[in-house]
Amino acid sequence: MARRRRSAQLETRTARLKLRVRKKPHDFTTIAPGIALAYRRNQGAGTWVVRVADGHGGNWTKGFAIADDHEDADGEHVLTFWQAQDKARALARGKDAGSGRPTTVAEAFDDYERDLVARGALAANAQRIRRLFPLSLLTKPVALLTAKELRRWRDSLNPRLAPGSINRACKQAKAAFNLAAAHDHLRITNTAAWRLGLAGLPDAHVARHVALSDQEVRAIVVAAYHTGLAFGLLIEVAATTGARPSQLARLEIGDLQDDRPDPRLMMPSSRKGKGRKRIERKPVAIPASLAAKLRQAAGDRARSQPLLLKADGTRWQPERGDHVSLFAQAAAQVGLNVTAYALRHASIIRALLAGVPVRVVASTHDTSIPMIEKSYSAFIADHADALTRRVLLDIAQPAAGNVVALLRQQS
Repeated sequence: MARRRRSAQLETRTARLKLRVRKKPHDFTTIAPGIALAYRRNQGAGTWVVRVADGHGGNWTKGFAIADDHEDADGEHVLTFWQAQDKARALARGKDAGSGRPTTVAEAFDDYERDLVARGALAANAQRIRRLFPLSLLTKPVALLTAKELRRWRDSLNPRLAPGSINRACKQAKAAFNLAAAHDHLRITNTAAWRLGLAGLPDAHVARHVALSDQEVRAIVVAAYHTGLAFGLLIEVAATTGARPSQLARLEIGDLQDDRPDPRLMMPSSRKGKGRKRIERKPVAIPASLAAKLRQAAGDRARSQPLLLKADGTRWQPERGDHVSLFAQAAAQVGLNVTAYALRHASIIRALLAGVPVRVVASTHDTSIPMIEKSYSAFIADHADALTRRVLLDIAQPAAGNVVALLRQQS
């Protein structure tokens, strides 16, 4: 057990509350070589501050917890002088004295966002999770996170988000914390905190029940064209291909292959999943009428230019939701309350019910067979029922041809 250092000014709340309120911390007390603990007197509860030598003649300081000035210590957020010593040592320990200031939750999300961009993934994943965390957690060092407080944060999302969305948020937060731990593995040793505290909710996956008819899809496309030619073209491509808005935004003019009897788009893959997001392009069939509209929209622009543009000539940015309100207006015009993803679901269901093999449906819609089976099992079951019904043996029906069934008489 580490030796405890005493401080007459800091040991008790009575002594601390006699100190003058000021920004500069009081009484830096050495608790280990190169590590000192101090106390900042505030108007309300004071905070514990650690100072760590960087090995080059300098140091860094960090406030990391609330002192037990007005409430009992809980060992996590509110600490006694003795508990603060243990936390300060844990926070300061690194590979060497120059390991730098500990990473906070907010900084972990910043690093995660930069990593996503470097790997070609969606930076919006980090931006979305950052908005869900309260300031009290954003400013806390990752090394001091506990399973209990992360579990409380996860459960606090329940009224605001669907279970599936909560699980996605937890996965994104865990990815950010794991990245921080990989960069500072000697100080950030509490990986069990987010493994346990951010465990996924059970039975969170809800199968897609929005099954638009072809008539409803056509009505939405017509309403989108009433909103504007550029937006109508975006929605027609979405309805025809079943691609995600993020994929449509990355289509280039060179991806339009209309110089053949069977026109198609070379659809870029999404940036979902782990690791390096290598964008691949797969052919997706489109009708000649849509190919003609896309060629007219492309004009004489370069092949590397975006195929689908907004009315002002700029690129669509689905990560910022610039299509959301427009689609809501178009859907409302035809009496529907759905998002643009309903067009994707309709495309997948249409293909399944038409007998397209699941593997082909998964490939053309940039998803996996397990995800198709999990999300659209009800429609697959309907299709399987229709197929098997063709070969049912109905004893009550007469046999085909001239074969006559004979019944043996019993003596």
